[in-house]
Amino acid sequence: MSSSPFFSSHADRPAPNASLKPLTYTVDEATNSAFVGGCSLVELARTHGTPLFVLDENTLRAAAKAYKETLKAAYPAATLPLYACKANMNMGLVKLMEQEGMGLDVVSGGEIYTAAQAGFPMERVLFNGNNKTAQEIEMALHHGVGRISADNFHDLALIDQIARIKGKKANVLLRVTPGIECHTHDYIKTGHTDSKFGFDLSQLSPAVEQILNEYAETISLKGLHAHIGSQIFETKPYEDLVEIMMNIYYNIRESYDGLVLEDLDLGGGLGVIYTGQDDPPAVPDAVQRIAEKLAYYAKRLNYPLPRLLMEPGRSMVATAGLTLYTVGSMKDVPGLRKYVAVDGGMGDNIRPALYQAQYTALIANKVLAPVEETVTLVGKYCESGDVLIKNLPVPRLEEGDVVAVFGTGAYNYAMASNYNRFPRPAMVLVEKGKSHVLVQRETYDTIIQQDLIPAHLRKIAEPAVASPV
Repeated sequence: MSSSPFFSSHADRPAPNASLKPLTYTVDEATNSAFVGGCSLVELARTHGTPLFVLDENTLRAAAKAYKETLKAAYPAATLPLYACKANMNMGLVKLMEQEGMGLDVVSGGEIYTAAQAGFPMERVLFNGNNKTAQEIEMALHHGVGRISADNFHDLALIDQIARIKGKKANVLLRVTPGIECHTHDYIKTGHTDSKFGFDLSQLSPAVEQILNEYAETISLKGLHAHIGSQIFETKPYEDLVEIMMNIYYNIRESYDGLVLEDLDLGGGLGVIYTGQDDPPAVPDAVQRIAEKLAYYAKRLNYPLPRLLMEPGRSMVATAGLTLYTVGSMKDVPGLRKYVAVDGGMGDNIRPALYQAQYTALIANKVLAPVEETVTLVGKYCESGDVLIKNLPVPRLEEGDVVAVFGTGAYNYAMASNYNRFPRPAMVLVEKGKSHVLVQRETYDTIIQQDLIPAHLRKIAEPAVASPV
C-alpha cells in the first residue's frame, strides 16, 4: 500500500500536506481503493451504509497524547487538557478520552448527562456556557463536576442559589472576554469585547467582590477562563492572552489580600487543515509556546504557577474523521458546471452553508484514477445552498461511486439535523482492520418517535356533500 494524493476544492493540483488525512490512511493499489484504520472505505460504505461518519482511533489517541505529553514536558506545574465535547460527543468517544487521561469541557445538560452515563470521572469536567439553566447547574453539582465556568452575573446568582439549597460549595472559574481579535470567521470569534460570552474586563472586579463577599459560603473562586475563538492559525493571540491573563492574576492578588488563583483556562481554538491552503501550527509547537509563555510571565510576576487548562476540540477530532457518501444523480449545465449529488449534504455537514467552510475529498474506489473532470459536489436537501464542495477535480464519476470527504470529525455529527426528515448517519470507530459502531444510524421510526397527534386531529372530517346542479 502507498500514500495517495488528495483532491482539493482549492486547486487542480493535489494538496500536499499529510495532515489533511487520518494517520492510518493508505491506498491499496491492487483494488485502487482507500483504507483508514486498516479498513476499506468502500467496504465500510457497503457494510454500514452511507452517509457514514468514520473516526480513526489511532489519530484520536495520537492527538490526545500530543496535548498531554507536550504540556507535561513544557510546563513545570499541573496541567489538564479538556476535550471540548461540542466538537463531537458520544459515550464511546468519552471513554476513549478517559483512557487517554483527558478532561472534558461540556456546555449543556445533555453533555453532562452523556459524560456521567459513560462513567467519566466528573472531577475532570468543566461546565461552560453563557446561559446555564437552574436544572443544568443542579445536574453539575449533583454529579460532582470539577469546575463551573461562570459566564455572567446571572450564572453566579444561580450557582449561589442552587448550591445553597443543596448544601454544597461550587468550584468556579470566571470567564472573561480579554479583548483579543484573531483572524478567523466572525461567527467563531469569542475573545473580542463585542461577544455574548464572558465578563468584560470592567465587570471582573465586581464579580470577584461578589464571590468574596456575598457568595463566600457557596462559591470558591478557583481561577479565570478565556477563549478567543476557533480555527486559529497563529500562536501570537494566545501569547497575548497569557500576558493579559497573568497581569489580571497579579492585580487580583494585589487587590484582594493576596488572593492566589489556582487554575488558568486558556480555552482552545487551534486550527486544522481542511484544504491545501490551510497552514496551522503543529499542536506540539503551539502548545509548547503557550505553556512556556505562561511559565515566563508567572516567574516575571513572582506568581505561583497556576494549573494550566486548555480546551482542544477541533484539533483533537477533525482530522481523525471523514464522511462517506454514495454518488447518485448528476446534472451538466453547459458552460457553467457539472453537479454531482450524494446521499447526504447539509443535514450531516452544515458548515459549508453556515461558514463557507471548504473541504477536501477523493473517490474512495477510484483513488489512483486520473482526474478527468471538475464537479460541484452537492447534497440531496431541498436548498440551493446545499453545496459540499465547489470545483472538485475528480476521475470520471458513475452512480454508486464512494466519495470520502476528509476533516469531518469536528462539528459535523455534532451539528447534524433531521432537516427534510432525513435520519442522521451512523458513526463508526476504525482500528486494526475492525470497525466498531459508536452511533447507530437513525431510522424513520426514530424521527417520528417524539411526534404526537392531538386527539382532535385524529377525527376524520366528513366528506363534503356535492350540491345538486
